[in-house]
Amino acid sequence: MTNAWKLVYDHFKPAEEGLREALCTLGNGHFGTRGAASESAASRIHYPGTYIAGVYNKLATNIAGRVVSSEDLVNCPNWLFLTFRIGEDDWVIPSKNNVLSYRQELDFQKAILSRKIRFQDDRGRITIIETQRIVHLKEPHSAAIRYIIIPENYHGEIFIRAGLDGTVRNTGVARYRQLNSKHLRPHSLGSFSKNGIYLSMKTSQSGIEICEAAKVRIFSKGKELKPLERILIKEKKAIYQEFKISVRKRQAYEIEKIVSIYTSRDQGIRSFRTRAVNSVKISPRFNSLLASHIKAWAALWKKFDIQIEGDTFSQKALRLHIFHLLQTVSIHHCLIDAGVPARGLHGEAYRGHIFWDELFVMPFFNLHTPEISKALLLYRYRRLRPARKYAREKGYRGAMFPWQSGSTGIEETPANHLNPISGKWGPDYSRFQRHISFAIAYNVCQYWRMTGDRDFLTLYGAEMILSIARFGASLSQYDPADKKYHTTGIMGPDEFHERFPGWVTSGFKDNAYTNLLIVWTLLKARRILAILPEKHKVRIFRKLRLKEKEINRWEEITRRMNIIINDAGIISQFDRYFSLKELDWKAYRARYGRIQRIDRILKAEGKSPNEYKIAKQADVLMMFYLFPLDEIKDLFNRLGYKFDSDLLKKNYEYYIKRTSHGSTLSKVVHCYIAHLLGRDRESWKWFLKVLKSDIDDTQGGTTPEGIHTGVMGGSVDIVLRGFAGINLGTEIIKITPNLPEGWRSIKLKILYQRIWISLSITKNHITVLIAGSKSKSAAIPFYIGGRLHHLCFGKTHKISVKNN
Repeated sequence: MTNAWKLVYDHFKPAEEGLREALCTLGNGHFGTRGAASESAASRIHYPGTYIAGVYNKLATNIAGRVVSSEDLVNCPNWLFLTFRIGEDDWVIPSKNNVLSYRQELDFQKAILSRKIRFQDDRGRITIIETQRIVHLKEPHSAAIRYIIIPENYHGEIFIRAGLDGTVRNTGVARYRQLNSKHLRPHSLGSFSKNGIYLSMKTSQSGIEICEAAKVRIFSKGKELKPLERILIKEKKAIYQEFKISVRKRQAYEIEKIVSIYTSRDQGIRSFRTRAVNSVKISPRFNSLLASHIKAWAALWKKFDIQIEGDTFSQKALRLHIFHLLQTVSIHHCLIDAGVPARGLHGEAYRGHIFWDELFVMPFFNLHTPEISKALLLYRYRRLRPARKYAREKGYRGAMFPWQSGSTGIEETPANHLNPISGKWGPDYSRFQRHISFAIAYNVCQYWRMTGDRDFLTLYGAEMILSIARFGASLSQYDPADKKYHTTGIMGPDEFHERFPGWVTSGFKDNAYTNLLIVWTLLKARRILAILPEKHKVRIFRKLRLKEKEINRWEEITRRMNIIINDAGIISQFDRYFSLKELDWKAYRARYGRIQRIDRILKAEGKSPNEYKIAKQADVLMMFYLFPLDEIKDLFNRLGYKFDSDLLKKNYEYYIKRTSHGSTLSKVVHCYIAHLLGRDRESWKWFLKVLKSDIDDTQGGTTPEGIHTGVMGGSVDIVLRGFAGINLGTEIIKITPNLPEGWRSIKLKILYQRIWISLSITKNHITVLIAGSKSKSAAIPFYIGGRLHHLCFGKTHKISVKNN
């Protein structure tokens, strides 16, 4: 891996094609398309998938006598399809022939997917295929393919076939294949001009119209060819056009396929078919589209790139992560009302739903393009009404957001889950993870702190936080016996534990992480009330019907919430956690090898994960990932608990022995905490695992179903908060770097309070440039190298950090 901007595969390996398709997905935030071969339909090797942000559909399935409804991010019509045949032979699928050479290259600096294949058919004819593909960044509805055919040792006639295929289904995840997957119904199709086709499909339940249009042009030696024949093939759910041309030995024939995709969710468009067709008609050639696409990505990388000197692998993997985050959500989200799917626009895992993973993703956008963060928060704000209804239905007040969210904001978590080890369906209790609501409140506060966007706070953010605070307070019940507030019926991030052994009801009492988040949210709500302009405070009080008595109860909860800590200083994950059995981890590793999903293994053995001290991912430790130690200390002291200086160390060492890391997010949290503890080698090992999570599919088959946006956002967060040591306080920017051993420098930009700050960090010096032309007297306070510095705008400052 020598080029830090490219992911290269120099051989074809069918078993890895699913992983490569996910990693080579191209997208622009509006839609994403997997890196599948254009010649192939869905098969055991290939899986073309195109996913448009916010396009969901719900279907019902009868499973074992029960009707199960599930909403999916829809696999939209396949616009990629492009192949050829020689004479009257079969249509070419290169992987079915004798592949003589193969190279696939994802250039994430330019966002181009290229492929070159040299193959021989059973008649000895050798053909070279060279392709380039883009999903245009600046034009959110556009995509294009350049497909070059070179007949190496033959001449004659070939037929080119290009189509739009609406027969696709949602079958990209094996464990969902028992569920209904036909989301698309035919709407209309046809042709235009002499080389264009269009296909319009409609989702069966949500009624979203998806229209794709495509035109094909053929060139050789710089001149456009007039096909000998054009055939139009119309099917019920697909349309194709075939072109017959004569070819000569060793001459290149270039096919350009330009595509436009619109949906009925797009704003301000009367006829989606007309817009799609007209967009394709006036589209320039591939080279012109490519040039503007590359220019748009170059501008984006100037903001987002993090340059690492001394470690090519980390540089490559980190850029790959940034690349996929920018493809999943973009500035186009300001117009499309969509959240961050946990698995990107790259596959169908988790049915394309939005979870708490945005907690790990949003810091990246807060510091570079906060407009995107605002759009993601507005996705949540627009779903406050169903969140309030959800809370009322469960006997709570305020706004309770669903664990899995899709199009409407109602709870989309499946009622049942398939255990792929046992092959049996069982109940899914993960919807009891109420901490999702407080993660949203945290995201609102972080956005406000990074941007100072007062308009957002007064118009949207304050209402969100106060509504979530009210929910947290309604979760908290006072017990006069111990004069403490408690929570019940809640699951933490752990997920392996669904109910206490012997309990009929689901969830647990006093999950420590959730309880602390409730306290923090209530305190932030009171703080926001204190800074809101009076007229907005009055407006929100009237809208929410808030009373001072309710606010006073919030204050009481922040002083009496129950957190369980034993004599050894270990925070109990939930009430009675310490009474659970220990698991023989060594024995299970020896028996099964890969035990990240130890819960499934135990269930397949007829045992219950609820009986053991095990965790899928960080639970208690999450509080140390989100909050600075000083803030946790203040929260604990406020609640009347002594904050032991070794509290972090003790809990890290205790819980790391009992965590299987069945979620990639767990590696992010443990990496950062090891860094906080000064365990540099341990932190580095975790960081490598974070970087390899998707690129190597370390969880064994999950990445082909979609990349993990949370771990990708988390990797950037580790570099910024951990290795670069950037701490953006309310008044002072503190930088205390701790570069990994092989790293010579980090260079990056951040946007803080609407001010661009460029940083170049080495082991000995930090160079700071604050963009802008404010007066010479204007300065920003920085704490660097153990000293306070007031740094001026427009001037480069080089500060020593040696031995600090």
